[in-house]
Amino acid sequence: MTQIIDGKKISAQIKDELKERVAELGRQGVKVTLAVIQVGADPASSVYVRNKKNACAYIGIRSLAYELPEETTQQELLDLIGELNDREDVNGILVQLPLPGHIEEEKVLNVIRPDKDVDGFHPQNVGALCIGRRGFVSCTPAGIIQLLKRSGIEIAGKECVVVGRSNIVGKPMALLLLRENGTVTVAHSRTKDLKEITKRADILVVAVGRPRMITSDYVKEGAVVIDVGIHRNEENKLCGDVDYESVAEKCSAITPVPGGVGPMTIAMLMNNCVESVALQQSGKVS
Repeated sequence: MTQIIDGKKISAQIKDELKERVAELGRQGVKVTLAVIQVGADPASSVYVRNKKNACAYIGIRSLAYELPEETTQQELLDLIGELNDREDVNGILVQLPLPGHIEEEKVLNVIRPDKDVDGFHPQNVGALCIGRRGFVSCTPAGIIQLLKRSGIEIAGKECVVVGRSNIVGKPMALLLLRENGTVTVAHSRTKDLKEITKRADILVVAVGRPRMITSDYVKEGAVVIDVGIHRNEENKLCGDVDYESVAEKCSAITPVPGGVGPMTIAMLMNNCVESVALQQSGKVS
């Protein structure tokens, strides 16, 4: 019988563990604080920001909200980040993406202090992941590793295929699986003979950005399938990059959409916020 990997349940476990850690830090006189910056009022971004604030409230992390108008200049945003970088009472800084077209995302992300970069997007944190040093890891791939481990799925020695090569999911996912001693192949939408490659996978992580692209004929019997995609189908229902109905019958474990990978992203963001305290105290990332 196929194991349905319950991201809601596992993310709730992580949040409860973090709640205890934050309470212990509070007893030591440390108040974990996350600053969230949103430029403009994109509806999807507003939902994400609200979810992050709610998670902070549950765990006991203080959240500072900076909701800036669409016409905010790039320099104004950089100045605000500079102020937050210098504030000792701010542990993490998160700039909600996407930003308005007149603001360069790369320039903004690069100015966040690496030891406050709880999204794990700063080049220094990406580089640390590449060479095995301590730093923040992008939240979605980190969440997927937790999904696998907490579901009793062994990674070491397994053939792992990642479909997708984005800086936020695909590339860090491959590095994390490699760190867990998986044998990793990175494929993408232009890979030749994609089906032949994905059918080798014991663990298949799909982050290609195409609704229901991965059908059962891409999947080996008994594989573990992790679906990172999220889309609206013709009936306005949420679906992933994997054709869940056909693939679920063939694999040994699978993440649903919604309720799989999605909840883990915020849980790992909260984890990074709590980890930021120790990182800043140690001075290992700065």
